[in-house]
Amino acid sequence: MKKFLTLLVLLLSVGYPFIVYFGLQNIDAKWLIPLLISILALRWYVSEQAEQRTIIVITLVILVCILTFSGYQFGLKFYPVMMNFSFFILFAGSLLTPTSIVEKFARLKEPDLPVEAKIYTRKVTMVWSVFFIFNGSIACFTALYASDETWMLYNGFIAYILMGVLGATEWVVRQRVVKA
Repeated sequence: MKKFLTLLVLLLSVGYPFIVYFGLQNIDAKWLIPLLISILALRWYVSEQAEQRTIIVITLVILVCILTFSGYQFGLKFYPVMMNFSFFILFAGSLLTPTSIVEKFARLKEPDLPVEAKIYTRKVTMVWSVFFIFNGSIACFTALYASDETWMLYNGFIAYILMGVLGATEWVVRQRVVKA
């Protein structure tokens, strides 16, 4: 059941900009808020790491503040900004600890990482932190100033392409680092 819910969360998260865009064209924004809260609740339920659950709670608190002071439509469009900000806090915050978040992920596959790998994972964590600031800034700009179509295109397509390119690039670099 948990695997099904994890897949559902993934599909809803990836499809979120499209759901919001088409939903805003046909219904009042306040009727989409339960969907957003459901996605966050499901994310919290399927998350097994305390850090991820903390990020979800922070996102929910920020969401409630935005909805209270800015309205439903803005709150819906600001969700990608909040997620990027939350991931930035998770990744950048881990740089203040002895073990970065990327190192934690790496240790799941290889518990005995050499010192060089620890240095490398800190650099990768920094790169992802910068990415989340960059991506979140563009998501914020699209939520504030762009048309709904541009918001959907960036947050529902381009952002995922950029994330994939960064992930693939990191994988290629890691293969070369491991061989060296």
